[in-house]
Amino acid sequence: MTQLIGVYDADATVWGELSYWVGARLGVRHCSLCDITHGKFREKAEWRNCRQELGIEFSTFHRNDQPDDVRDFLNGNYPAVVLRDDNGSLILLMDELQISECGHSPELFVAEILRRLQP
Repeated sequence: MTQLIGVYDADATVWGELSYWVGARLGVRHCSLCDITHGKFREKAEWRNCRQELGIEFSTFHRNDQPDDVRDFLNGNYPAVVLRDDNGSLILLMDELQISECGHSPELFVAEILRRLQP
């Protein structure tokens, strides 16, 4: 295993961040991965702590700044978590529904990732 990659269902631009934030407050925008990793204004401290338990790099990207191979692999299905293996191949680890099942809990999310990484 080389790297875990999470892709948010949001864009990393000033307009993208602002429109997501307002839309989320109004209940018209939602990203289950954002709910796990971020509070209203910044990354959750509990997410930073839980992420360390993974023992593998976990990088996050937005729709508009993800690596090209990840963009092609996910084909617009966000949010998602993918595993890049030692050969550079991508494997879908969690889709939107599976991420949503973790609620807003970094602890449940990390536990589920660890479960899925078991041989």
